[in-house]
Amino acid sequence: MRILILILLTLSISYGANSLKVATYNVENIFDLHFNGNEYKEYIPNSSWQWNQKNYRKKLKNIAKVIVDINADVIALQEIESWRALKDLQSEINRQGLYYQYLRIASQKKTTVKVAVLSKYPLKAAQEVYVTSSRRYRNILEVTLKYKHQDLTLFINHWKSKSGPESRRIVSAKALKKRLQQLHNKNYVLLGDFNSHYEEYKTFVKKRKHNDTLGQTGINHVLQTVQYNNPIHYKDLKTCDDCSYNLWYELKEKDRWSHIYRGKKEALDSIIISPALADNQGLEYKKGSFHSFVKPYLFHVKKGKKQLYRWQISYKYPKHHKGKGYSDHLALVAEFIVVP
Repeated sequence: MRILILILLTLSISYGANSLKVATYNVENIFDLHFNGNEYKEYIPNSSWQWNQKNYRKKLKNIAKVIVDINADVIALQEIESWRALKDLQSEINRQGLYYQYLRIASQKKTTVKVAVLSKYPLKAAQEVYVTSSRRYRNILEVTLKYKHQDLTLFINHWKSKSGPESRRIVSAKALKKRLQQLHNKNYVLLGDFNSHYEEYKTFVKKRKHNDTLGQTGINHVLQTVQYNNPIHYKDLKTCDDCSYNLWYELKEKDRWSHIYRGKKEALDSIIISPALADNQGLEYKKGSFHSFVKPYLFHVKKGKKQLYRWQISYKYPKHHKGKGYSDHLALVAEFIVVP
């Protein structure tokens, strides 16, 4: 009976889906309850911060609810501490009725948090793009899956935060670009938390803290989402083999955000596609499908303002986890189809 169910599930995945739904979600720190010494102080298990079984299970339950509601075929994740934490999240998602049989995490480097992926489709290849030997930089996870006889490669990113200058994000961008140049005209998607605005080249120029690169940015200039300081649009991919298109341009400008910092909306997360996904043959980006995942339960009102209902931690004495909330990021979603 179990074998029959697996066969039917495989057939439904292979032939029943009209599009491949891909998502990315920074889950804001899922730490397991195993102490290894690399944890943020708030997530040292069973300490005075009360990162304990109760709060861990609540965090897993809340994030799983979001992932189940998104119901992507493959979802990239950021800020997962370990394989154990990823497996626990997978189990909670299963309990809520959604099944991801395949999973990977970038675990070759002992960074505090890592990137990972959950997929309904088999992952035919998986490896890590090595950035540097420093634990300051997280490896990029590269996975390839097959959808209706077409390969799609995902590069899952979590670049250095804006607590540091742009030169640190350029390090990750260059490592990624070097790998992309080996793929030539392939179907690939760059996604995750780039800690960069989709027009970073405009927003950071006058910020001395960030602009230590003479106006050059990782997301725009290295990944070539702009050319001659003009943004690449979907139509440009037909004549630009080495550039890429950031799907934020699909939305109205007021809707281009995934994070709120000190009351200001930011687009730190992105989904970026290769020219091969816009050449009208084989696997293609489904135009108009890109959106941020927005539900009322992901927001609350704080000090009279609508805020993301992020995971709640009290920093007043005694500092502790409150056991409620979700993430400080919205998930992003895009769909892909096979052109007959």
